[in-house]
Amino acid sequence: MSADDEQWNDSNRAFLQAFMARSTLTLDEAKPLLAAIQTTYEKKEILPEDITEADLNAHIAAANTRISPFDLEIRSTFHQTTRKRVYAFVNSTSDPIIQLATIHTAEEISFLKRVLDAMFETYNTPRHEVMAITSMQAVRLHKAPDSGRRETQNGSATQGSATQGLKMVEAEKMLRTLLDEGWFEKSTKGYYTLSPRALMELRGWLIETYNDADDEVDDDEERPPRIKQCVACKETVTMGQRCSKRSCNCRLHDICTQNFFRMQRSNDCPVCKTEWTGNVFVGERAASTNKSSGRRSGAGSNANTSRVTVNDPDQNSDADDVED
Repeated sequence: MSADDEQWNDSNRAFLQAFMARSTLTLDEAKPLLAAIQTTYEKKEILPEDITEADLNAHIAAANTRISPFDLEIRSTFHQTTRKRVYAFVNSTSDPIIQLATIHTAEEISFLKRVLDAMFETYNTPRHEVMAITSMQAVRLHKAPDSGRRETQNGSATQGSATQGLKMVEAEKMLRTLLDEGWFEKSTKGYYTLSPRALMELRGWLIETYNDADDEVDDDEERPPRIKQCVACKETVTMGQRCSKRSCNCRLHDICTQNFFRMQRSNDCPVCKTEWTGNVFVGERAASTNKSSGRRSGAGSNANTSRVTVNDPDQNSDADDVED
């Protein structure tokens, strides 16, 4: 028997099975799970408070050794708002959208892609990087547009013309399913965003799909990347802060700013040296920014400042966040 076989025991098997059933875990969630497993395996009571991060890491390392031949891996990242480390069971090689297609219909996958397009294109502009979508906005995408097909920045089709679309009730059900499966999170304000697990597993796909140069953009014009990384932790930012200079691509998670600027000994943007104000946001807070509206709202109305509120996000016209 090899050393690996000796280290792989019933405790490790039970942990791996439990992890696969959940897809994601935090240390707080893992403690009672590992305590129950260890109590059974060691035949003595192990309390959740007895479980350490080292115990969890040891089980994860053993599991990764076993599942790596199947292109599977347990990875971790920090949650963008709570800073808790989140561990996720991900496929390390194959296209994550293809993986989803194995358990969802073509119409459901097409709907998911339209929602992602809305998050990272429609509601992700140089002025307002919301990268989130409300239930109402998402359900409106239940059917494919009349053209039935649209090209992404890298030229690949993201909305198939062959699909019939979903009924509104089916779209609502799909949103709940994506929450249950750990792909989406829903904020208290009603915004759907990608979960830590989704950001880990979809990172390469998101960059390839939304950061490639648009064919319609002139060769001498550089489009800023839609998917940006935190300059402190290097993880994808869909919730956080941005430099007040719109042309600057510097982004930081809220939870990264304090230590970052303390170590830098300056409150200036590390990229363009503009003063970092801390009040220009990425994520759902970007939807509540005061905007000067140049549109007409009816006969006799004056052009004035319009507020897009987070508490009632669907009151604003979708066109507000399409392009500046």
